[in-house]
Amino acid sequence: MTAVTDPTVPRSWMQRNRMTVTPLLFLAPGILFFAVYVIIPIFQSFYISTYEWNGLGELSEQGEFVGLRNYQELMTDRAFEVSLWNNVKWLALYLLAIPAGLFIALFLNQTIAGIRIYKSLFFFPFVLSQVVVGLVFSWFYLPREGLLNAVLGFFGLGSVNVLGDPTLATYGIIAAGLWPQTAYCMILYLTGLNAVDPEQIEAGRLDGAKGWRMLWHVILPQLKPATFIAFVVTIIGALRSFDLISVMTNGGPFGSTRVLSFYMFEKALSEYGFRMGYGSAIAVVLFLIMLVFIGYFLWQMYQDEKSARR
Repeated sequence: MTAVTDPTVPRSWMQRNRMTVTPLLFLAPGILFFAVYVIIPIFQSFYISTYEWNGLGELSEQGEFVGLRNYQELMTDRAFEVSLWNNVKWLALYLLAIPAGLFIALFLNQTIAGIRIYKSLFFFPFVLSQVVVGLVFSWFYLPREGLLNAVLGFFGLGSVNVLGDPTLATYGIIAAGLWPQTAYCMILYLTGLNAVDPEQIEAGRLDGAKGWRMLWHVILPQLKPATFIAFVVTIIGALRSFDLISVMTNGGPFGSTRVLSFYMFEKALSEYGFRMGYGSAIAVVLFLIMLVFIGYFLWQMYQDEKSARR
């Protein structure tokens, strides 16, 4: 039997706001962890960046307040300039993973014999750790025994020491990073293609759309959520690239492959650093760069949804 609620009995605040309180209770643990491990450390980084501190002892006792001096030093730091420029290279070239992942997903989104095997092969790089990818490409780039120089020698070309050349090393590491990142974007787009409305495709065909026109006007607009996630994850991955650089070159040769995240580690935590304030200043700069890009894409997505409702 269903219990009948007496309308004359006053309900508690929890009963009146059950539809609001219940979701908040489920979200509370996640919000708490996010605040403790993400939001609070962000503000701590801003605070520590105004101190000269070696990370030993209490900040209030061992640290010296220097205001914005760490940021002023960054403006004249040649190593910081190289790291920032390398991050720009990573951003520009790492974004190639998005169109590459899209076209591989379009190729694999077919119902032909053996397509699952091809999907598994293209998916394989995504499950590898960055350390393994770095080791594989380090062997691939070896000046004498590496597969790259074996192929070049087969065609009568001279050997190339990719990781030993300051002008090529960064591009070699980016190429290694593109391998698993392309696989990740491919997975996102394969998931998005499964949700594409077949009725819109049929309507496009009736209107004479095919090939690039079908892709541009019918399929890509329905892949906007997947594209947004791919852009955000790829930008974050490019800006916080660390593992591959540490494994493949350790910032060399001559510091030419440093990026902001690796230079932050060198200054704050490595045996040559222990300048927590200076490392935090680099972390703040990196965070602000990420914030600009992600904020732009969030605003763009909000504007698109707003215009779609009209």
